[in-house]
Amino acid sequence: MTSPDLRQPSDRVLHFADRLEGRFALWGGSLAPAVDGLLTQWARDSVVAGLFARQPALWSSEPAVQAKIANRLGWLTSADWVLPSLSRVQRFADGVRADGFTHVVLLGMGGSSLAPEVLRAVAGVRPGWPAFHMLDSTDPASVAAIDAVIDVPRTLFLLASKSGGTIEPNSMAAHFKARLESAGVAPWAANFAAITDDGTALHRRAVDEGFRDVFVNPADIGGRYSAISFFGLVPAALMGHDAAELVDWARAMLWLCGPDRPLGTNSAALLGAAMAAGARSGRDKLTIVTPRPLEAIGLWIDQLVAESTGKDGRGVVPVAGERLGEADEYGDDRIFVHLSIGGGPDERTRDRLRDLAAAGAAFAEAELPEPAAVAAEFVRWELATALAGVGLGVNPFDEPNVQQAKDATQRLLRTYRESGSLPSQGAPGVVGAQPAWLSSRAVEALGEADAPRLLSLLSPGDYFAILAYLPPDQELLTPIDELRRIVRARTRCATTFGYGPRYLHSTGQLHKGGPATGVFLVISAMPTADVPVPGEAYSFGVLERAQASGDFASLDSSGRRALHVHLPRPDTQALRDVCAALAAGLR
Repeated sequence: MTSPDLRQPSDRVLHFADRLEGRFALWGGSLAPAVDGLLTQWARDSVVAGLFARQPALWSSEPAVQAKIANRLGWLTSADWVLPSLSRVQRFADGVRADGFTHVVLLGMGGSSLAPEVLRAVAGVRPGWPAFHMLDSTDPASVAAIDAVIDVPRTLFLLASKSGGTIEPNSMAAHFKARLESAGVAPWAANFAAITDDGTALHRRAVDEGFRDVFVNPADIGGRYSAISFFGLVPAALMGHDAAELVDWARAMLWLCGPDRPLGTNSAALLGAAMAAGARSGRDKLTIVTPRPLEAIGLWIDQLVAESTGKDGRGVVPVAGERLGEADEYGDDRIFVHLSIGGGPDERTRDRLRDLAAAGAAFAEAELPEPAAVAAEFVRWELATALAGVGLGVNPFDEPNVQQAKDATQRLLRTYRESGSLPSQGAPGVVGAQPAWLSSRAVEALGEADAPRLLSLLSPGDYFAILAYLPPDQELLTPIDELRRIVRARTRCATTFGYGPRYLHSTGQLHKGGPATGVFLVISAMPTADVPVPGEAYSFGVLERAQASGDFASLDSSGRRALHVHLPRPDTQALRDVCAALAAGLR
């Protein structure tokens, strides 16, 4: 694909651009001189023009690395590339609706599922269209919860995987194939569609087995940059949204952030410069503040920013889902971005942001004029993150540490196939009466008997990450949220939360490859009821446990301070006891 055509936007694109104009602002605070310096340098070096011209030299001087980067810049032109296929996407969605499907279940992980999750949360499903569900978890309760709400014969399963070989969606697909066969649906493949790259095992399988349809995405669009491609637009159409309108919102943001735009009014350049300047000066905790209708976009930003910048010991740490506090609850390692829709922040939020600005923190505000404009926000953040990579001197299009946890999980699954059990992680400690294991780095600092004192390892500039292999149950989230509140209040450190194994495909890269400032709590639990994975010796519960243990091993081998607590079941009181014991260790 060539560079995006920004010379003659349509009247509708210009209309959307007018509606986006003036809805972004950046207050640099103490970072203002550094941000201005980066913008001056980028203007001198024509960095934005180089980005839109797809010049890999912006991120590396090594020919071999440049060749790999060149094969990851298709997202810059995906809004042009996808235009001729939009009528086909719409026909497919109309056919699913006309054929009486009442549910759609997207089976995917990371970049294959997060943009559709944002669209569902922000824009919703249009009346008269099938109910839309996401499954991006190997937790048996999550799989069973989907089983409980769908009518299997009238459900379309959308299997989305760039590589086509990701273990989680393939395990989910095996489960629902078996469910279709048990329900007497023949051929079962007529209830499946796929989104993948050309020539993958999933592409071949979809063709050979007769899936209802298969959408082949360009290989030069990376997963976390794939929102404005088949990975985002096919699910959007199945929710009843006008994919062409979403593309035009995206093209409007490309127009507003293009190479002819003055950098002082280019929101992507301003945001990217703030992220890079912040990380370079110790303000590397990018704190996303949203009203409840926009909370899901924080998950998408998590993946994009963390996986793109968190490597070579550097990176921006996105912080989402943390309640906005008073200025004195934060260290001097933050920048803030407030996102709103159809209006600015409420009075309480605005007052707190002003207090943070008065304390020297940088913050930005971005307002979406309507839900469909989230497509423009995708583009703003993609451009800003690529530019932040220039400012940080990192390649934002690779993920060199992601494979570590995958390999560790596969080793554990091989052991399970051979022996029928997962190996022990070593001599355990106890936290809240639950078995717990400390990483070698944490043991050096504390000693094995001091697992409850994990949080005493937090120092100014660190962050605390809770990584939960648990069902998405609000009752289980309550003690976790309370622990996050206590940790920030007592240490002024940032806190993050991610469900496993979803975070492995997003912030997992940052955890191992970014700055060694994280303190990690991995929580897993024996399932109340397990679900087999058809064709495998292991169940979803075993797979989930292997992923939790594999990531803990990966954190350990990366020299991170980490604790793994394993509960006998996903029980709220047991989790409260664990969180209370850890909070007590802060005193």
